[in-house]
Amino acid sequence: MAGHEFFEPEGRKRSVADPTAADPLAAEESRHSCDPAFKHGVVVGFDGSTSSERALAYAIGMAQRSQSALIIVHVANRLPTTVWAGCEPPVFVDVPDHRTEVLGLELACADYLAEVPWILVERGGDICHELEEVGREYEADAIVVGSTHGLVGRIFGSVAGRLAKRAKRPVVVIP
Repeated sequence: MAGHEFFEPEGRKRSVADPTAADPLAAEESRHSCDPAFKHGVVVGFDGSTSSERALAYAIGMAQRSQSALIIVHVANRLPTTVWAGCEPPVFVDVPDHRTEVLGLELACADYLAEVPWILVERGGDICHELEEVGREYEADAIVVGSTHGLVGRIFGSVAGRLAKRAKRPVVVIP
């Protein structure tokens, strides 16, 4: 098993004991520093759904063929405060999301990840923006996502479609 690592979402508050909490420059620097072993890897969006599992399987094969690492990204839930307080303007708050921890444990026990170095990155916010941001930070060679088959995707546009329009690197959409 290669292992995994959890990253704090951008908007999450840091504790007082955290040395980077007092120094925003140190916090920004630590956020953008990444292990060189994962540079030029393959980024894959993963939430545990069937389509993201297919995307993960494809990304594993892609990483093995290119002899690179795998950066698995889970974007945690963020909701506008208007949902909570009925006020304006819409401000986004983090909703406690323990799904990343559960996904990390499941992935850590998965035999199919044993042949490729990988990390799990947690982010909060817009899925498209966060996938592209992680891709930029790690100078990824590609971003792999599963397709959306649902009413929400038809109304608001699928993550894959929005990402393909705005990404600065190749996007592979797995049906």
